[in-house]
Amino acid sequence: MPVDTTPGPAGPDASGLPPGSSSRGRRGRGRHAAPSRANRTWLIVIGIVVMCLAGAGVALAMTSGKKKGTSSSVSVASSTSTTAPPGVCPLTGAPPPGGGSVPERSALAIKVDNYPQARPQSGIDKADIVFEEPVEGRITRLVAVFQCQTPALVGDIRSARAPDVPISDLLSHPLFVHVGGIAPVLALVKSANLTDVDLYYLGSLTQQPAGRVAPYDIYTSPAAVWAAYPTAATPPAPVFTYSSSPVGGTPAATAHIPFSSTNDNTWTWNAGTDTWALAFSGEPATVSSGAQIATSNVVIMTVSVTYGPWVENEEGGLEVQAQMTGSGPVTVLRNGQQITGTWSRPSLGSPMTLTSSTGQVIALNPGQTWVEIVPNYVTVTITPPASTTTSTSSAH
Repeated sequence: MPVDTTPGPAGPDASGLPPGSSSRGRRGRGRHAAPSRANRTWLIVIGIVVMCLAGAGVALAMTSGKKKGTSSSVSVASSTSTTAPPGVCPLTGAPPPGGGSVPERSALAIKVDNYPQARPQSGIDKADIVFEEPVEGRITRLVAVFQCQTPALVGDIRSARAPDVPISDLLSHPLFVHVGGIAPVLALVKSANLTDVDLYYLGSLTQQPAGRVAPYDIYTSPAAVWAAYPTAATPPAPVFTYSSSPVGGTPAATAHIPFSSTNDNTWTWNAGTDTWALAFSGEPATVSSGAQIATSNVVIMTVSVTYGPWVENEEGGLEVQAQMTGSGPVTVLRNGQQITGTWSRPSLGSPMTLTSSTGQVIALNPGQTWVEIVPNYVTVTITPPASTTTSTSSAH
């Protein structure tokens, strides 16, 4: 496996930001400034002392125990096969776009920024699955997962966070691309079921497109990453079950997920394209090509979230720990309908299952999927079509 130890252009520090980048507050407005020398020393102490205790404790917290809004006692039938049918992309349940065979390569999970100044992002419209995760300051970041498609460029790319580990564990040992991170999180990444591709040390895999400024200027080519890791040649197991025939649901027109003022998401059903289109604060969410972000499925998972024990930035923002084992409420949006039920995952090494309130496996519409990992203190509102007289609001 080739390793390029040349730092990328304007190489990020341990927080994942290029040197000299600024930081604003932690209430959804700010970014993550380079830690001071004192803070670095303090983080190293935490890395040594806490990782021995909290590292195991966090792993235990992510794999066992009951949290508010979740239960670890639900048992459901597995909805995940170990292999996809021939000719079908494992992470979409659909044939490769444009025809051809399914690529013989691992999943590629890329950590993408989702702060307003980072938008529009590049390449995420070609992802098989996008996971949106909560991070400090009630903002969100993305883990864009590629296997069947190869966009020219993906970014901008930022530092790792603790929820990346349980996400990556669903992807059958993916290549995980990020730019740095604080010491305790990097230790979690190093011990996780993935191949760590830290662009801080891989300058040859880093690109900086014209017109982008730090800290929103770190990009990569998926083709180059796969080429650099030729042994990553095993397609992942499916994460979800797919079927063109949906489990019975109820009509839905929009879903509002107010993570924060800077990450205020609304998904709107478009019957003409058979997709859900995304808007941020009422404005269409687009990629760099100008196309609006749209997906065949939206999976809204309610998870328990805690903060700490690690400080993520100089403003005191605490690292988010998302409880992605056990079980909790789920709403699946597909084909203009909402299907409610339960997500379940006994341990990090187990597949995730989606079960409807009637006990059936929830199958997704073949195609791309956006997974919303929603803290249980965020209220998600599902609005029915205008012709429907009832409305649904679910507190998370």
